Amino acid sequence: MIYFPGCKINLGLNIISKRNDGYHNLETVFYPLPLKDAVEIIRSADAPPEKDVEFTTSGLAIRGGESDNLCIRAYTIIKKDFPGLPKIKMHLHKNIPMGAGLGGGSADGAFVLKLLNDKFKLGLSEEKLMAYALQLGSDCPFFINNRPAYAEGRGDLLQPLPLDLSGYRFVLVNPGIHVKTSEAFAAVKPGKPSVNVREVVSQPVATWRNLLKNDFEAGVAALHPEIADIKEILYKSGAVYASMTGSGSTVFGIFPFGFNQAFLFPGHYIVVVL
Repeated sequence: MIYFPGCKINLGLNIISKRNDGYHNLETVFYPLPLKDAVEIIRSADAPPEKDVEFTTSGLAIRGGESDNLCIRAYTIIKKDFPGLPKIKMHLHKNIPMGAGLGGGSADGAFVLKLLNDKFKLGLSEEKLMAYALQLGSDCPFFINNRPAYAEGRGDLLQPLPLDLSGYRFVLVNPGIHVKTSEAFAAVKPGKPSVNVREVVSQPVATWRNLLKNDFEAGVAALHPEIADIKEILYKSGAVYASMTGSGSTVFGIFPFGFNQAFLFPGHYIVVVL
């Protein structure tokens, strides 16, 4: 069985306050986009006794060891409550850049939860899958439903949002910079914005430019000027809105449908038009 985890962008991202548990309260709008990885799971008939998951990958290189991989952790979480879960072979083909603010790893982990539930008929509800997903990471629950949502708390308190941007095209530009989360937070001063992001995205996209902000963007751009350069090129190319997503380093532009524009970026940048 094969599933195709997608990615997300943040439409606005406000860091509201520091929490007692060390995390931050935030508000943002998650919007899914169809840049996809692929994950396949089959039963393993010849797995070594000490290994429940034989994990292989292709596509973009994946950082970290298997113990850190959210796909394997998703299996481990389910296995605790379903000890009869069979040994498996899992293959992940990676298209979504990592450490890029697109949530690709979170999507992979969340979709493995859904895939295991469906393949082995575990009968888990969406609510239970979201609880498992939260154990993987704050933005993982979003990918269980995978529809536009307004998020609060750590990003785990989700409210469905009737936001349809299918009349636009998206350009994603990733400069290959890995932004450390600690660096991104170091430049942010938490505070409540004058206008809530949910209110802003209810207005026409053409009004977002001066209203919809990502609190991480200024600090990250100060460390990596490429971020601001990409954003300016997107605006000069006709974007009605452009922003960094998450803690970076991907920058996206929203363009009128039917635009025809060639983009001049360095050859090592990943540029995707959706």
